[in-house]
Formats: sequence, structure tokens, C-alpha cells
Amino acid sequence: MIETFADEAALTEAAAAAVLRSLAQGLTSRPRATLVATGGRSPGAIYDRLARSDLDWSRIDVTLSDERCVAADHADSNARLVRERLLAGPAAGARFHPLWPAPEAADLMPLRPFDAVLLGMGEDGHIASLIPGDPGLPDALNTPEFLRQVPPGLGKPPLARITLTLSALIDARAIFLCISGEAKRAVLARALAGEDLPVGRLISQSSGRTRIFWRPE
Repeated sequence: MIETFADEAALTEAAAAAVLRSLAQGLTSRPRATLVATGGRSPGAIYDRLARSDLDWSRIDVTLSDERCVAADHADSNARLVRERLLAGPAAGARFHPLWPAPEAADLMPLRPFDAVLLGMGEDGHIASLIPGDPGLPDALNTPEFLRQVPPGLGKPPLARITLTLSALIDARAIFLCISGEAKRAVLARALAGEDLPVGRLISQSSGRTRIFWRPE
């Protein structure tokens, strides 16, 4: 279940190729395809690779798995990362749907089912901003609704956030989870062994549509 790569370059190439394949497949049968992007440290190189790809980006919608409730030009903004690293060059033609200020869920619903969801994972087993310790986490893991607010004080940095719910994330044709380091692999092993963590919920409920890419630090 866990695909192992020797280094960042190998993982980047494999993950980018998988995302592009899913988007291209979507475009063969539908007018548009949708990518759910993620924030954090890990996806930047993947975005650089995607941005250079030969894809009809004018037919691609891009949204986010989650967002920090900060201005679009703030250093901690996931939208800023996506704009600077993904929506550049050929990929600048994509249509971007940010999550902050919070959109109406109805405006995002037509993007489902997503063609590709790209995610990372924290050392507490969180994905998107489905974070252990959040009093609202049980609801976000079980509601059929699309978006949930996350209070400040959780995650790194501990800012207020908005996140796609679990049901929204798994409404996807393909999910790509990229992690690095032994510590995160150990967390993933606990989740796969049955510990109730958000990442384990994602894997178990996505019915085999999640691919896991791992590399050592």
C-alpha cells in the first residue's frame, strides 16, 4: 500500500505524474477536471513540476483541501503557495477557487467528484485541517456537508482555519497522500493498524482510491 521512493526528486516525479494522469483522464470524458491542492512544506516541488506540464490548464479547476484564515498574501496562506508555485507558467490558465474568505459551499459543489486530491499528513495523523484535539473533529469526520471552520490554537501555525470535511475529500476519483520521514511512517502504520486517526479514516473510507507516496527524510 505504501509506495517508497529514494528521495524527494523521485517522489515528486511520481506524484506529479499520477496527478497529471488523473486530470488528463478527467478531461477525456468531461469538459473540466478538478485538482484539490494542499498546503504545508511538502508539495512545493510537486507544484513546480505540475506547473511546467503540457496540460490544457484552461479546463482545470483548482481548489484547496484547507486554508488558514489569513490574507491571501500572508506567508502562511495556502492560496499564496498555490499561486506562486502551481499557478505559474502554463498552469496560470487554471481557474482557482480559494477557501478564504470562506466561499458558499454551493459554489464548490459543482467541482465534485474531484479528479485528483493531493494531501500531506502531520505527525498527529491530521490531513487537511482535520486535526486531533479539535472539538469539532467528530462532526467534520462524519458530516455529509462540505466545509467546516476550525478554531485557532490547533495545528502549526495555530491559526483559525477552514477545511474540507472527510466526506468532501473522499468524493474523489483519486487521492494522493505524500509523506516523508520515519516519524510520519510510524504514525501511518498506527493508523493502518486501526488507531482512530483522520488519515486512517481517509484511507479506510476512500475504497482503495488513495495512493500513499513515502520517502525518507
